[in-house]
Amino acid sequence: MLQVRDGAGEMLAVLFDRYQTPLFNFYSKLTGDRALSEDLVQEVFLRILKYRQSYRPGTPFRAWVYQIARNARIDHFRKFPREKAFEPEMLPPVFPADSAQEHQEVELLQLALQQLPEEKREILLLCRFQELKYEEIAALLGCELNTVRSRIHRALQDLRKAFQRLTQDSLLRRAEAAAAKTLPPQGGRHEV
Repeated sequence: MLQVRDGAGEMLAVLFDRYQTPLFNFYSKLTGDRALSEDLVQEVFLRILKYRQSYRPGTPFRAWVYQIARNARIDHFRKFPREKAFEPEMLPPVFPADSAQEHQEVELLQLALQQLPEEKREILLLCRFQELKYEEIAALLGCELNTVRSRIHRALQDLRKAFQRLTQDSLLRRAEAAAAKTLPPQGGRHEV
């Protein structure tokens, strides 16, 4: 980043290669919209180039780039209020192909994540998926380290509850479907 700041624009390609996928995953899990996520990633790199002089040596680049990413998303939704609801099929697949149960659990986890309020979803994405350190998140959000710990703890609790609720609903639907297959039709004539 120091080279980009000093005018070596070609070094932006190195940063793009390194941060494009994590930023896309961050946005897609946060917004549920693949096209918007791609656009926002492009916007982040345009802003990196535009605001390169604001980067200070010694500042963790990852925290700086996620601050730009947060601001780009906020600015986008100020200009264009949300028009479409989240659709789970928009998310990129992030599940291993080992078993049907793992696939289902990943889907349920993604749905549970989308049920969280945006602030809780964002802090979990930064901490668990983007692997930012708590100190980096505190700097990014402009709050104390203990506040970050508390917010992550509460968000994980809410995610766990949403996941358990979705899991129970899924098990209930499967049990009802299995029972419907084994019961004889109701109200029809029985031939002897």
